[in-house]
Order: sequence, then C-alpha cells, then structure tokens
Amino acid sequence: MSSVVEQTADRPVTPARERRRPAAVLQGVALALGLVLMIGGFALIAVDYRPYNIPTASMHPTLQVGDTVLARKTDGGAVGRGDVVVFRDQAWGGELMVKRVVAVGGDTVATSGDNRRLTVNGQPVDEPYLATQGRQGESFSVTVPQGRLFLLGDNRVGSLDSRTHLEADGGTVPADAVEARVEATLKPFGRTGLLDRSTAFDAFTGPKASQPGPLEPAAYATVAGAALILVTSAVGGVAGLARRLRRGRSS
Repeated sequence: MSSVVEQTADRPVTPARERRRPAAVLQGVALALGLVLMIGGFALIAVDYRPYNIPTASMHPTLQVGDTVLARKTDGGAVGRGDVVVFRDQAWGGELMVKRVVAVGGDTVATSGDNRRLTVNGQPVDEPYLATQGRQGESFSVTVPQGRLFLLGDNRVGSLDSRTHLEADGGTVPADAVEARVEATLKPFGRTGLLDRSTAFDAFTGPKASQPGPLEPAAYATVAGAALILVTSAVGGVAGLARRLRRGRSS
C-alpha cells in the first residue's frame, strides 16, 4: 500500500504543468503589484485629501455651485498668492468657505482706477480666472498684518469675501484658519479634473501659488493598479478555461 501512495504523490511533472508554473508566478506578481498600486494610491488620497461641497457661485467660473472638490490638508503657512483654500473664520460666521488668496502678511492690496483693477504692493494683477473683467466693486486699500491672509472670490460681483469684512482686521483672516488647499474637482464627472495652478502672481516677490500635491500620481496609481488586477484576473480566467476545454477534447 505504501508504494502505491508514494507513486501517486510523486507523479512526474508533465510538460504542460511545467509550462504553467512561470505563468502562475507572473500572474501572482502582477496581482500583487496591482494591489500595491491600488491600495497605496487610494490610501495616499484618503490620508492627504478631503472632499468639500461648493454651495455658492462665489468662485465661479473656477468652481461652480454643486461641485465636489478635493482639497489637500495644509495650513496657512504653506499657501501663497493665487491658491484656492478652504478655511473657517469665526469672524465670518464660522462656516467653511472657499476663496482665493490674493495677498499675504505684509502686502498692501487695493483696487484703483476706473475699472477697480486689483493691485498688490502697487503692481496690477492680471487675473484670467475672474468671472468678469473690469469693475469689481468699491475701491479699498488694506495692508495685511503678518500671519493673516486677504481672500477674494473669483466671482467678484457675487462674492462675500474680505471686501465685505473690511471693518474687522481689514477683512483679513488668520493664516491658521486655513484647513486645506483645493487641487481638483471630483464631481460632477463632466467637470472632473485638476485645478490649474494660478500664474497670476508669479512675477511678484514672496509666496506664490503652491505646486500640485501627489493627487495626480496617486490617482493614476490607483486606476493602474485596479486595471492591472482586472486584466490579470481576466487573462488567468481565460487561460484556465482554455486548459479545461483542451482536456475535455483530449478525453
């Protein structure tokens, strides 16, 4: 009896089984790589980013009512002129708001001339992201205290922003009121995409708009990992079915 068991356990490896071994190893490696990419990319997004809903048209056309955006967690010390930020200031009602940073501590921000064009430290700012060019409201001039930010909506004729709070600290908010920096629109899916980095303040000295975070490579890694898992699983399933069909015909 023992010899029969030994012969059954030590069956010679057929050429077909020998050929399947490298394929099985490659399939396992591909699945593992896909899992690492998908889980790693998704985890990075989940840890670094938070979704926010846009309830008003104050940031139109950059952001629209009903948009869901992804914003990277940060603080006011890491943002610059041109960044679109999520913040909460009790002096503004304590609600989460989304505006664009146009001036930082030490800047003098103003509007002047017939068209009320924005100037920072006396230098006009070309703002291609505005909903409308030209007159943007009443004239003002504010020197931003250190550690604070001056924030405006891109829809200057329909935004309650620093201009409407000039009586309190010149309309500025504490830099540490910033919770996140908006980097992408998530929904609706027709508007899904990265937010363009503003170059409007690149000619100015001092902090400029931040470079994008790891959202794009993390998203690509997540999608690539999921695709690799699906393709590998499908190829493995088709190969297994083909082997079973061949065995059926040979028998």
